[in-house]
Amino acid sequence: MTARDLEDRLAVACAIAREAGALAGEAFRGPQGRAHVFKGHQDYLSEIDAAVERLIRERLLAAFPKDSFFGEEAGGTFGRDVWVVDPIDGTANFARGIAHFCISIAFVRDEKTEVGVIYQPTMDELYAARRNGGASLNGRRMKVSGLTDIRQSTVEAGWSARLPPEPYVALVARLLAAGAQVRRTGSGALGLAYVADGRSDAYCELHINSWDALAGLLLIEEAGGWINDFLAGGGLQRGNALLGCTPALRDILAEAMDLRR
Repeated sequence: MTARDLEDRLAVACAIAREAGALAGEAFRGPQGRAHVFKGHQDYLSEIDAAVERLIRERLLAAFPKDSFFGEEAGGTFGRDVWVVDPIDGTANFARGIAHFCISIAFVRDEKTEVGVIYQPTMDELYAARRNGGASLNGRRMKVSGLTDIRQSTVEAGWSARLPPEPYVALVARLLAAGAQVRRTGSGALGLAYVADGRSDAYCELHINSWDALAGLLLIEEAGGWINDFLAGGGLQRGNALLGCTPALRDILAEAMDLRR
């Protein structure tokens, strides 16, 4: 695939992310939002997730009809060329009126992420990267923090109900013992984007799905950071452990996550 092909896909993905973000943002600001969130599997939030994903799917496949598509809500297929999408990452934040959520779109060829776009609509922040083309925020080139001292670092440690709480608590304890400040903000995709922009120094999670992770991992890689081999061992379909960080913190964080075994 040529650089021009990737540029075309990146440009289309950015435009679609903005359109999808406008839809999600309008729903977030609407008066009906929180009143209908927790009423069952057909609640308001589920409808918005599905509507945003449907828009993204339709736009991407109209532009690239030979590509396949997999979304968090409706699934899909994993072909050689596949778009992997989370229509709203940070759904708990969205449901509670917290403006920390995003749209995440990644393009993968032969299980290698080539394009990544994350859009945060309430802040109008568009994070974009293509392989070997660098990473940007609203057109400004991004770089990871470059921090070298774990005792000065801020690390986001994600967690989900797919794992019991005990391994997460143990991970946080190891990070704190190493001297890191640890936080959790409820959106893995945005957590990774913040590492790419140097707002935090690392994001780690013991298990995360590919639709939450792929775009942000490419952002970090193209911003000069280090990422683990997330797609190894079927990570595209089944998810995996994840670490993305500024390079000097790689060894100590990988040890804290037990990634060396």
